[in-house]
Amino acid sequence: MDDMRIRKAGRVCDNLWYLGREESGIYILEGADSSIIISGGLNYIVPDILRQLHQFNIDETRIHKLLILHSHFDHIGLVPFFTRRYKRLAVYASSQSWEVLTDAFRIRAINAMSRLEVEKMNIEADLADYDLEWRCDVTGSNVSEGDVIDLGGISLEIIATPGHSDCSLSAYVPSIKALFPSDSAGIPYKDTIMPTGNTNYTQYLQNLNKLASFEVDYFCADHYGYVSGNEARHFIEESIKISKQFLAMVRALHCRTGSIDKTVKKLVGYARSLNRDYFLPPEILAQVYRPMVTHIITAMEGISI
Repeated sequence: MDDMRIRKAGRVCDNLWYLGREESGIYILEGADSSIIISGGLNYIVPDILRQLHQFNIDETRIHKLLILHSHFDHIGLVPFFTRRYKRLAVYASSQSWEVLTDAFRIRAINAMSRLEVEKMNIEADLADYDLEWRCDVTGSNVSEGDVIDLGGISLEIIATPGHSDCSLSAYVPSIKALFPSDSAGIPYKDTIMPTGNTNYTQYLQNLNKLASFEVDYFCADHYGYVSGNEARHFIEESIKISKQFLAMVRALHCRTGSIDKTVKKLVGYARSLNRDYFLPPEILAQVYRPMVTHIITAMEGISI
């Protein structure tokens, strides 16, 4: 197995596909009885997904299930479209995700952030024919730690991994040693790993240690594709190291600035200077960094790194 980062749509291995774009993707896992969509991506990749389903001859009639790994707008964008396209689609998510996705106020916020991404890319006309808006019409089932979703001859094990968000899940397929952590284990951006302990950095680090116990041949991220081979096997270990370095940097920045606001501003500026083509605009990056920095400064003074 080659050791590499793959960011183009195509077959990952037998029974598993990566679809979408470099910055946002989903996975389709095929079993003997049915197939499942894993994660929901950004809404503007719908035309890409439809084209790739045809290009790779993926049988849409076998897609009976969809697993939401967490409820952030950039991981659920396809869900309304596919629940309307596949009328009997069974949707699975954590109970915390369903609290978000059935709340009218939070749904409005999700739609607003999705529109911001589309406007930034100037592709409104390309999406005019697709019904992408979240409304209070998506329902499904709760899944939690230890649950198994069986597809016939292949199954996903559900792992609770809060820290990036309170609602975050990961999934693992033992038969192919594929881990789907969503944003619970860092993003394989360019040649580095971006830490993603947005909501609770303490839990994020704890869950990195939890995920390190799994044998992984395919690290299947939601942003910037998947990692295979030896790098996949050591990805969590490297993510722990980089996440601890980031923690130390945030503390050092706060010591210099004396302010959470100024620390967030510095982090956004630093991130944008290094990563001008990163998919999130500065205003959303600031929303990402603020709770992360707040938790690190207020709740982690006793954590040893």
